[in-house]
Amino acid sequence: MEAREGIHFNFSGQGKEEYSPEIVDPPSDLKWDDPYYDIARRQIVEVAGDDNFGRKVIVFSACRMPPSYQLDHSLLLKYLKHTLDKYVESDYSVVYFHYGLNSQNKPSFAWLVEAYKEFDRKYKKNIKALYIVHPTRLIKAFLVVFKPIISMKFGRKILYVNHLGELEQYLKCERMVIPTCVKRFDEQFQSVQKSMPPVPAKKLPNQQFGISLPELREKDPDHKVIPLVMEQAAIYIKRNGLNKEGIFRRSANMYVVKEVLQKYNNGVPVDYNAYNDVHLAAVMLKTFLRELPEPLLTYSLYNQVISFGQVAESKQIETIAEMIRSLPQDNYAVLHYLVVLLGLIADNSDLNKMTASNLALVFGPALLWAKDAAISLSAINPINHFTQLLFENYTEIIPAK
Repeated sequence: MEAREGIHFNFSGQGKEEYSPEIVDPPSDLKWDDPYYDIARRQIVEVAGDDNFGRKVIVFSACRMPPSYQLDHSLLLKYLKHTLDKYVESDYSVVYFHYGLNSQNKPSFAWLVEAYKEFDRKYKKNIKALYIVHPTRLIKAFLVVFKPIISMKFGRKILYVNHLGELEQYLKCERMVIPTCVKRFDEQFQSVQKSMPPVPAKKLPNQQFGISLPELREKDPDHKVIPLVMEQAAIYIKRNGLNKEGIFRRSANMYVVKEVLQKYNNGVPVDYNAYNDVHLAAVMLKTFLRELPEPLLTYSLYNQVISFGQVAESKQIETIAEMIRSLPQDNYAVLHYLVVLLGLIADNSDLNKMTASNLALVFGPALLWAKDAAISLSAINPINHFTQLLFENYTEIIPAK
């Protein structure tokens, strides 16, 4: 079943649609004299943390595009590249919300061809998936027409996702900035399926992912504070990955990731030596952090981290130390274990290319997210800045207890 044809997509331009783009408040840290102000304020392009396979997620929302005469498409292309430039050295995914594209705001075919050519190998190499959400027959037909221009390798990365429920198997929708009109359309689209209440998933006796740190400690036979997944992944990375270029930036085979996750949750021993892939261990560690019921830095620190830029530079290290000391004992111990590992990675950045700054881009959204709101591009920047300072000064900020 696929999304209905209608006012949200009309390549022919036929019909008279009543159309207005979804209006959103500009990000609080966006300055009016920013060269990309007109594009950024519309939040057409957003960053949404990581997907289920440890890859950064870039979101493009068609419904936020104004009529073509109000939008500089060349500037939009530059802004998209500007956003991607921060992440293209890592594996990443793109989510395209198709709902809302119509005859008034659609870019020209010539612009699409130019855009595809503009994104050279630097951008195409590490994109692992392009999820097209709520596709129509028209966009599928359009991509067939576009096929001679698109490389076969890139074409295999395009995945059609009929509704948000399907998207959940690839990433956590509640942590994404999904436009209100897209959610509303999805609810209408899934009205039949949503008439039946979902069956809550039962925890498995040996489950490791999605379990709180205190519960994992209580379940462990030796009551270890450091969870099994983190300990085993960290040991393997220390032995095999300190000099590995792009460690924590690269993804692993999604089927193997699922296999290892299921092993952990079913109490089956995991031997990373059998897989011979240090990126797999890195992905499992990141996945474990993202699957925690509450972020490692806790919901209580979220607002303080988001507003951290207001702290005087001379007070920032002291402020971070105070915030970290307020963490629950389990969180403090696990965070210390993590930053020591990442300190070793950063110490070898001349070989692995993973500086504290690069590690912060990877781990920031995995360490902190909002309780009742999706993470936005305006929130990611202060989270990453906070995380970078933490990683750079961890021996001073978070000594072992």
